[in-house]
Amino acid sequence: MKSAPRVTPADRPSSGSNHAADGATARRVLATEIAGLQALQAALGDAFGQALDVLERGDRVIVSGMGKSGHVGRKIAATLASTGTPAYFVHPAEASHGDLGMIAPGDVVLALSNSGETSELSGLLWYAKRFGIRLVAITGGGESSLAQAADVALVLPSVPEACPMGLAPTTSTTMTLALGDAIAIALLERKGFTPARFGDFHPGGRLGQRLIKVADLMHVGTELPVVKPDTSMAEALIEMSARSFGCVAVIDPERRLLGIITDGDLRRHMNAGLLSQTAAEIMTARPKTIAAEALAAEAVRIMNATGKGITSLFVVGDDDRLVGLVHVHDCLRAGVA
Repeated sequence: MKSAPRVTPADRPSSGSNHAADGATARRVLATEIAGLQALQAALGDAFGQALDVLERGDRVIVSGMGKSGHVGRKIAATLASTGTPAYFVHPAEASHGDLGMIAPGDVVLALSNSGETSELSGLLWYAKRFGIRLVAITGGGESSLAQAADVALVLPSVPEACPMGLAPTTSTTMTLALGDAIAIALLERKGFTPARFGDFHPGGRLGQRLIKVADLMHVGTELPVVKPDTSMAEALIEMSARSFGCVAVIDPERRLLGIITDGDLRRHMNAGLLSQTAAEIMTARPKTIAAEALAAEAVRIMNATGKGITSLFVVGDDDRLVGLVHVHDCLRAGVA
């Protein structure tokens, strides 16, 4: 049997291009949604803080919504989880067919519905009331069933959708998404969530590379080039060459970093008596250092900022005790630049 001819986009009749009209539509949509966000910002009140109180006390945040609210809810749950608030999404229709068992006492439900009358949420609302599970709602219906059932209702302002027919969820979903971001970041700040902790949740990709810590890359133990202050420069040069970092640390008996000897120090003190001098006489005191918990990107910034071709930083802990060394090549190999 002969197959029907395949129609490609190029074969379809064109309705005619009007890029100016397209651009005007885009600007109108964006202006409408921006106005919605501005109205949302102005409408924020005590209910927002009350919602944070409820969400913060929960063991986990269970986000649920139907249709476009569900898509937005998945993103909100992901943002919460990545910023220190354990959260996941439960589909409201699936909840009524067994997934309610995923919600435990101590959890908090964050329910999304622009109308506040989404029938698929009814089972979830009943379950929350039946077992004393706290409920926070994001809805455009201030007098809706969802708002009335919630412990705290965050009511979206009544503004036009960007859809010219007023039917497709556009402005309302943008406001809901933005409000979810506001909740996640406010909870993050309440909890004192740090970049290092953020890095624990984002080990992969470019973001993971940016959040690598010095402790993840530094050389430690016998890899470190170290000498005592009274070590002769002849011995210091042997130690410096053996470790191949282009520098050596001068430490006291308590391993406190007193100074550093680099190739630049050797050039500045190059004379016939260099090898008979001690490390203390040649070293640069109070060198640039970094903490093990600092981001590797900060180490690169410090090395680049000096303008002196620094390629290594010694890592110190309490009381300036030497704990490691990080080299610029280690950072570059890890994708940190």
